[in-house]
Amino acid sequence: MRRLPPLALLRAFEATARHESVTKAADELFRTHGAVSRQLKLLQEHFGAPLFDKEGTGLKLNKHGKALYALVSTVFEQLENGYSKVRDQVERPGLHVACSATFAMRWLVPNLADFYRARPDIRIRLSMTSAREIRTEGADLVIAWDLTSYPEQDRERAIRLAPVAFGPVCTPAYKPSAAAGIRLTHDFTSSAWTHWDQTSDDRIGAGGQITFPHTHLCIEAALSGLGVALIERRLVRKELIDGQLVAPWGFVELPFGLMALPAAGRELPEDLDTFTSWLQTRLMQGY
Repeated sequence: MRRLPPLALLRAFEATARHESVTKAADELFRTHGAVSRQLKLLQEHFGAPLFDKEGTGLKLNKHGKALYALVSTVFEQLENGYSKVRDQVERPGLHVACSATFAMRWLVPNLADFYRARPDIRIRLSMTSAREIRTEGADLVIAWDLTSYPEQDRERAIRLAPVAFGPVCTPAYKPSAAAGIRLTHDFTSSAWTHWDQTSDDRIGAGGQITFPHTHLCIEAALSGLGVALIERRLVRKELIDGQLVAPWGFVELPFGLMALPAAGRELPEDLDTFTSWLQTRLMQGY
């Protein structure tokens, strides 16, 4: 049998302690001043000791009150966050997918219409992040180009979606001086340039480098004529077709691929396998 006081008493205590005022706590809880005062009295009787000291017209936590408030406020915050997540599952059912902002904007969202035509009953909820932050989203499925920095157990259970081919791209006007020009790189995923240097005889970007936090910014910098960016072919297909960018050194398939990492330690939506299978098929079209 649990020896906890009623939750309403703890709510009254938490609000009063936070505001240092019974009046403000009563306003927040839509109760009368007298009702909150009685709840505080009942809680202190249950606790067996005073929790507040009077200070002028307000209240101050004593040492027992401070200890209880530290506990209660943390628990209420965890409860509120957990409740919100569970409620989200009811209000916004579907598959929560996290991926880089560039992949979402340049490939996934433009192709989602194809998925929805086949499966209008499944909804995808996207979280777009930088490569450095992508693992903190709490998503059902994480999509990433390179999992070399992930724990081994994550890499082992990841699902391979498709191979990736990276190539240096620049504007047609930049091409003659590209070898001695500026290399445009990503702040957190420089491994693509490392693999390029290991597999290609072409030394590109000897004139230094400029880094950006998103691949999308690297592409925009290349479009502006700032330098040469090493980009996965799918992400610049339109610019290559339109002639805005050129890839004079071609594309090289790198050893890592585009991977899907399901969340661990919790039940996953039934639609995850359906979406993953669609990704594998769609990503290989026109590769």
